[in-house]
Amino acid sequence: MTTLHLSFYSAFTLSSLGLAFHRTHLVSALLCLESMMLSMYIALSMWPIQTQAPSSTLLPIFMLTFSACEAGTGLALLVASTRTHGSDHLHNFNLLQC
Repeated sequence: MTTLHLSFYSAFTLSSLGLAFHRTHLVSALLCLESMMLSMYIALSMWPIQTQAPSSTLLPIFMLTFSACEAGTGLALLVASTRTHGSDHLHNFNLLQC
């Protein structure tokens, strides 16, 4: 395993552990999701270089597009929940209540 693979795996693992253990604020959960998407984007961008493929794939571009959509949706949910509930603490949200 090269140091490049180790850094991608460790970045993805640390961000998923951050998402699992530090879920007090919605902002921290969104940042962990964004770091997971960023590490996956960099790994997919470096994959054709590692395999010495003659053509680049469109998968990193699609990944970046979905990541931007996810970030916009997450920020919209953050603003809406802060306006309705007064804070972005995740323990304040009751998903079973309409």
